[in-house]
Amino acid sequence: MKNEVASFLLALQLLTRFPVKFEGLYSPERMANSIRYYPLIGLLVGGLSALTFYVSHALFPVEIAVILAIIAGLFVTGALHEDGLADTFDGMGGGRTREKALDIMKDSRLGTYGALALILALALKAYSLMTIVPTLIPLTLLVGHSLSRLSTVLVIATSRYARKDGTGKSVSGRVSMANWVIALLTSAIVMAAWLALHQPLSLICGCAGLVVGHILMRLFFERKLEGYTGDNLGAVQQTSEIGFYLGLVAWA
Repeated sequence: MKNEVASFLLALQLLTRFPVKFEGLYSPERMANSIRYYPLIGLLVGGLSALTFYVSHALFPVEIAVILAIIAGLFVTGALHEDGLADTFDGMGGGRTREKALDIMKDSRLGTYGALALILALALKAYSLMTIVPTLIPLTLLVGHSLSRLSTVLVIATSRYARKDGTGKSVSGRVSMANWVIALLTSAIVMAAWLALHQPLSLICGCAGLVVGHILMRLFFERKLEGYTGDNLGAVQQTSEIGFYLGLVAWA
């Protein structure tokens, strides 16, 4: 039980800005197992965004409530995944070789490709959510954030880490059966909650969009980099989340 709590707290520490004490938590095994809680962390982030939307929509028009919900998500994660998206586009756009792309992605400065990617991604998120029926938005945020974190677990399980070291190295490698079971169980519960409230076709369309976002981003970076980095995991999360929203808009 202690190991499970520690793995959860390590995932919480890595993926959010929640104050988690590091002393005594870390071990290579616990860090590797922390990926099993990525969908649950996504559920927490989505829950805070959904709560922000729910409260804001009682006071403001839906457009403002959506923007405030997105800001809440950015605040609680420290824009970790958005930073990964920007770095991925800077690296792939400016690096003609694998080595150059990896070097650019380590640079903390924001380039033109990254800035454009951030602007367009945030615009797509906001406008997609604004297009959805307001009563569906809180659940959409919950499910979109959770399933898009499962999307990053799939990258870890089916690809290789492209650097010799880095923030993503500690969770790279073979995903154990226990990690898969817990991650998939969390996602299954989230999807079951959706199906209890809405039509199956809506979830199918949302998940189809998520899969397209996952695949397109991996096609974008994986061949050149011969694997993935921590930044790429953030990029996959972002395009998977946006894909889920766009799938719902297509259904609606």
